[in-house]
Amino acid sequence: MKKQILIVGSGFSGMWAAVSAARLSALEGEHNLKIAVLAPVPELRVRPRFYEEKVSTLVAPLTELFAELGIEFLAGSAERIDANAKTVTWRDRNGTESTVTYERLVLATGSQTRRPAIAGLAEYAFDIDQLESAQVFEQHLDSLTTRPASPERNTVVVCGGGFTGIELATELPARLRARFGNDSQTKVIVVERGAVIGGRYSEALRQTIEDASRELGVEWRLNAEVEAIDANGVTLKNGERIAASTVVWTAGVEANTLSQQIDGERDGQGRLKVTESLQVPAHPDVYATGDMAHAKTDDAGNTALMTCQHAIQLGKFAGHNAAASLLNIDPYPYRQVNYVTCLDLGAWGAVYTEGWEQEVKSVRDEAKKIKIAITNELIYPPAADKAVAFAAADPLAKFV
Repeated sequence: MKKQILIVGSGFSGMWAAVSAARLSALEGEHNLKIAVLAPVPELRVRPRFYEEKVSTLVAPLTELFAELGIEFLAGSAERIDANAKTVTWRDRNGTESTVTYERLVLATGSQTRRPAIAGLAEYAFDIDQLESAQVFEQHLDSLTTRPASPERNTVVVCGGGFTGIELATELPARLRARFGNDSQTKVIVVERGAVIGGRYSEALRQTIEDASRELGVEWRLNAEVEAIDANGVTLKNGERIAASTVVWTAGVEANTLSQQIDGERDGQGRLKVTESLQVPAHPDVYATGDMAHAKTDDAGNTALMTCQHAIQLGKFAGHNAAASLLNIDPYPYRQVNYVTCLDLGAWGAVYTEGWEQEVKSVRDEAKKIKIAITNELIYPPAADKAVAFAAADPLAKFV
């Protein structure tokens, strides 16, 4: 009877985990491994691009790739994990409940925006966290063109000045002009609780973000927190009122709540702390990867971030190691020493840095070309060709 590796999630980490496991199985000439992916739809949603226009096009189908590699796809959503019984209970789109067993489980269900208990946030704030919510936001922007011009209509407040908030805020001036006209008086305001712009970044990177914001007309409210959101704008805790028809929440992410069903230590974002093989210590048959894993990237004390850059490599290692454990092959310790940052800054361009020190290497048009190469090509799934896919899925091959 075949031994099953079940991968929950078809995002960057889940997709690459499946391809990597299939790769090792093929290399070993092993026909007793069954690899299955459980996810709502057989597609990779290119989440890092959800700040862009035409978000419905930012998906990549996986059906042909999985068929070529002999990977089974289960269309549904995981609801319960019993790590002791080694089962996952899931529900398909028709509501039918099923249970699947596994020998190895790879948990790759990603993350979602953290939504704190702020008055009006659930009712009135948009987000670009998932494909569906990003589509709702885009439709809302389109609907604004039917309203009379006013400062309120023409103002967007972005709550959170992290990576996603910066990319969205710097893209929005162009998106708003495309709808209201080049002569329209639009305003984009970022509400950030930190004392400086881009507080978690290097001084050179912070300065670049500040320069781009100034040139694009993006305003920042620093040392500011949201008190309440309503249909007509935002009230800050310092008493300031910002009239706006559009409020977008981008502040903070947390691991998918399925992680709570697995015994183990977690970090402040709900990620399971894993071994260097990406196993959950309390349940060595369970591998956490992508945004579900708190994993050390090197021996210098750095840990993987909740980015596709790390999710892709984490997935390759997790899939390889899950298969290796069933084939009596030594696992690869997860390592990802190289780290880059490539931040889109809208019409200003972009900024590209290297190393954890975030040394700025290129800016504006040159960096924009790098950003486009990464997000439009490099992070997409491989072709439905075994040789191509398996070469790309090698955990030890250089990614960036």
